[in-house]
Amino acid sequence: MMMLMRRQEEAAAGPTLNNGDQAWVLASTALVFIMVPGVGYFYSGMARSKNALSLIFLSMLSLAVVGVEWFIWGYSLSLSENGSVFIGNLNHAFLMDVGDKPHPNGPTISGTVYCTYQSMFASITPALAFGAAAERSRILPALVFLFAWSTLVYNPVAYWTWAPNGWLRTLGSLDYAGGTPVHMNSGFAALAYALVVGRRQGFGKEQFKPHNYANIMLGTALLWFGWLGFNPGSAVAANGRAGIAAIVTNIAAATSGLTWLLLAYRHERKLSSFHFCSGAVAGLVAITPASGYVQPWAAFVFGIIAGAVCHFACDLKHRLGYDDALDVFAVHGVGGLVGNLLTGIFADASIATLDNASIPGGWINGNWIQLPIQLAASGAGAGWAFVITYIMLFIMDKIPALRLRVDEHEEILGLDASQMGELGYEHMAINEWERRDSGRSGASRCSG
Repeated sequence: MMMLMRRQEEAAAGPTLNNGDQAWVLASTALVFIMVPGVGYFYSGMARSKNALSLIFLSMLSLAVVGVEWFIWGYSLSLSENGSVFIGNLNHAFLMDVGDKPHPNGPTISGTVYCTYQSMFASITPALAFGAAAERSRILPALVFLFAWSTLVYNPVAYWTWAPNGWLRTLGSLDYAGGTPVHMNSGFAALAYALVVGRRQGFGKEQFKPHNYANIMLGTALLWFGWLGFNPGSAVAANGRAGIAAIVTNIAAATSGLTWLLLAYRHERKLSSFHFCSGAVAGLVAITPASGYVQPWAAFVFGIIAGAVCHFACDLKHRLGYDDALDVFAVHGVGGLVGNLLTGIFADASIATLDNASIPGGWINGNWIQLPIQLAASGAGAGWAFVITYIMLFIMDKIPALRLRVDEHEEILGLDASQMGELGYEHMAINEWERRDSGRSGASRCSG
């Protein structure tokens, strides 16, 4: 009788939550949070000094704007338990009826913990895309872009991939931590952004070199550090599968960084920190969709292939003539595609059993259809991200208040001064502006 009464009390109290799992997912949330300023520092170092601060600022704005969108309806549209095959409903708009009730994807953690964790994924994705249009885009339209893009692009693709009724999930697509919703989404959106906003002045004639290699190293360190919550946290539990995700993430990043470094060395006969960092990020991108599905030896293969493919993909912008300022498409778009396809080959059913999940695996398990499924999912995500982003930016650019690009003098002046009235490197910037403006009649000077 006492046992029956205790069970009735537990049922009345609500679902049983695991405090260890909740603590791990909250810690992972903090790790993914630090990736957002990490992106900003990584991009700021790659840009010219007069645009460095604006790139960090845009990353932080993504946290704020997307955080609000996620609260209003982003979480509900992205991860509703009983939406359609295409998009979620508004049952959880303004986080209604979330509370302690677990989401099906995280049965041992509260809905609010899962929601907060997933908001970090939503926030970092458009921040990645900004790198393609760096050094010539206005900041005010970026605020509108962040909100609208999250609603029209990120929310549907995240729903397809992760929601219980999402069509890619029911198709059998394997995407553990965001190969399509995060990386292919941001990479193909970045390509659309670069095409709509146009090339920087001097593209193809001047060399746009990184201005601060220390910032690139710092940004890479923050990204690598945060990725140990990004992928392992996607287990939404403190278990063996999270451990596998952690080790394969580290192996892929290390291997890809060394691969890119050595490929660049053959040309320059220098060991470049910049090339190592680019390769490490490419490896992190590629292993993301596979991190909860593959053995450690496979992560080594992922790193080699991602480092090589993304290294050569950086030449595409010169061959095809588009100005992806910070190689977002080459690293995230191409890297995400590489990771998705390799997942179809190397996914191992035995890894999923570490948290009692069941998958058919990839080619190594004799499941030959998995690679075509991965290709279809990649094509759907890439196509949606590119087409919707292009249309949205094209329309925005026709509205005077939302014009995407700064004028010629503002671009020469730099976005830090022309868009923010603040300087990342005050004494260096003022000397440069005085030198440039001395030969321009009627040119205004920065008062910052």
